[in-house]
Amino acid sequence: MMKIYTKTGDKGETSLLGGKRVSKSCVEMQVIGEVDELNASLGLVVAHLSFVIPTEVEESLKQKRERSLRSSEDSVEMTNTLINFIQNIQRDLFKFGAELAALQGPLEGSIEKIDDSRVKEMEVFIDQFWNELPPLRNFILPGGSLAGAQLHMARTICRRAERQLVGFSKTISVRTELNIYLNRLSDFLFAAARYVNFKEGAQEIIV
Repeated sequence: MMKIYTKTGDKGETSLLGGKRVSKSCVEMQVIGEVDELNASLGLVVAHLSFVIPTEVEESLKQKRERSLRSSEDSVEMTNTLINFIQNIQRDLFKFGAELAALQGPLEGSIEKIDDSRVKEMEVFIDQFWNELPPLRNFILPGGSLAGAQLHMARTICRRAERQLVGFSKTISVRTELNIYLNRLSDFLFAAARYVNFKEGAQEIIV
């Protein structure tokens, strides 16, 4: 049976793609760790969104009026769409981390990299959310429903990852697409947090 622990990192070092050994506190690993944390936080978002769906279905069964039923079905469909899209972002983040781990190594040219297609999809979602939401004229407290609050948390982690990436790019050249991806992702997460709270009836608290 293959063991999960290798003991090769017991002295504070780890391997990048291609075999290069580095300190676990090096700038590369700092950025990779932030991206990993961001990915895990999105997993919590999906878990909270998945929990919402059965409740809405149960409620729709109780409501006999056709309009209420249609509204509930549309809400469930949008929740599923959002879950699938966020999981695609999670897959992107694995590629994102792999690219960072492969920089300046023998595998840099052979790994699959993200492009700008997902960014364009994020912008479509952002515009759709913003068109349905009430105007935002004040700062708001992060929070709301469980899913909305977790989306706000993911947004702050995304911003931290972006800051780390900017610092990292001052020492090692990274593709501009990576900076753009995180910048747009934080915008998407903010818009998604407001949208989810709006749909779940969680009132925004103005600062």
